[in-house]
Amino acid sequence: MKRLSSFFPRALGPVTAAMLLALPLSLGGCAGGDEEDVAYVERPVEDIYNEAMDAMEAGKYAAAAKSFDEVERQHPYSKWATKAQIMAGYAHYMEGKYDDAIIALDRFIDLHPGHKEAAYAWYLKGLSYYEQISDVARDQRMTEGALDAFGNLVRRFPDSNYARDARLKIELAQDHLAGKDMDVGRYYLRAGHHLAAIGRFRSVVEKWGTTTHVPEALHRLTEAYMALGVVEEARFTAAVLRHNFPDSEWYRDSWALLDSQDVLTAEERGLTQTAGASSGTREETN
Repeated sequence: MKRLSSFFPRALGPVTAAMLLALPLSLGGCAGGDEEDVAYVERPVEDIYNEAMDAMEAGKYAAAAKSFDEVERQHPYSKWATKAQIMAGYAHYMEGKYDDAIIALDRFIDLHPGHKEAAYAWYLKGLSYYEQISDVARDQRMTEGALDAFGNLVRRFPDSNYARDARLKIELAQDHLAGKDMDVGRYYLRAGHHLAAIGRFRSVVEKWGTTTHVPEALHRLTEAYMALGVVEEARFTAAVLRHNFPDSEWYRDSWALLDSQDVLTAEERGLTQTAGASSGTREETN
């Protein structure tokens, strides 16, 4: 019996347990994998699929992907053709050919949206994007692709074995996109392009309101509004920051900025002194 447990956990860990039950193929006659192109020779589906599995277990992922493709080419109406489609995507993923993996997985999803392994296909597609995410200074298409794939997984299969990890990665991807907006917003603020900066910081607050970047975004909005002389907007934004993040250093910075511009009421100045005193207490404690 062919078992996938020898190689699946190396890439995806325990979340693949459900898939491991679905993919093993108990068939006779195994042939060794080959790195060369697969010539068209009519062969039993058992031989081709097991050849692909042998290649996977040997770490010959390119050869495995070719053999899985051959299963579908020679036996398109076999039940093993469907399994071969998702396994081809997995082989490409293991090889680091993420674009090829995404193409294969998209095909599986389009042809079999209600298949019992569709959740896994969405998850693996998300990982293929997620593992290409770069720093916030670069293009974020990979981050957006991961967010879309994991989002589809959670919406369509909220109770699947992969949904929990997908939700965690969604939070990380959102934080990454918020970080991109913050990076661009800071650049605009330094350059004096205050309206453009406001647009970026508002995007963080409105689109990525659960991320770690929100307190700073509110502070930067306060700075930008004050630079434009829009005092009431600055006061309102600082008040939102104070209400939601009263222990944040960004709140203290915003309140200090407003105080330095003499736009606080006497009561609000008292809050500034309280914030400064609590800050000093924390510093002494640390």
